[in-house]
Amino acid sequence: MTAIAQTLATRVEQARSLEVLQKKDLLAGDRVFVTTRNSLYKIWVLGVGVYRVSGGWFDLQCMPPQRMAINGCTWGGSAIKQDILAARGLHLEFGNTVLTSRIQQIRLIRAEVELSLN
Repeated sequence: MTAIAQTLATRVEQARSLEVLQKKDLLAGDRVFVTTRNSLYKIWVLGVGVYRVSGGWFDLQCMPPQRMAINGCTWGGSAIKQDILAARGLHLEFGNTVLTSRIQQIRLIRAEVELSLN
């Protein structure tokens, strides 16, 4: 039981220092590019909790962009942070339960920035 408590305490401490992109901070039209160890995922924010996802696993399956939820991020196991869209060092889990390799980079392009460039 002590080992479980120590592991949980370690995860809580790690969560405090993560570079994260919170779901609550995203607006419809924002785009997020998530680079993992193996792939690049393109995420278009359609609304609260709804995204259009392409790249990575979806491209390997020859799937067009998919409308879906994003469950959150994990350390690779079953514990998931549901409030974040992406965090460096964690794995992204999509609504269809596809789990990415470890996230290396996150790039957010705000909808209003894109509009101001046109």
